[in-house]
Amino acid sequence: MSKTARSDASKDATLPFEKALERLEQVVETMEGQDLPLEELVAKYEEGMKLARACQAKLAEAELKLQQLEQNAAGELQLKPARVENES
Repeated sequence: MSKTARSDASKDATLPFEKALERLEQVVETMEGQDLPLEELVAKYEEGMKLARACQAKLAEAELKLQQLEQNAAGELQLKPARVENES
């Protein structure tokens, strides 16, 4: 992985969830709405995948924190998974 690719990945990981999701939506709209050359499509796809992974990691981290908060508030030793409604 190149130095630039590493810095881009770490930059994506430090973005707040809402900003990363907003950027991901922009990338998808650009890919769907424009007739881009193959090289640009591949670059946008790679950027989108990095953003998607960053968003997923932030969601997983938030879910773990919710599980831990539920455990602490209930005073129980068993973790209970957070209920997340499916977006359909």
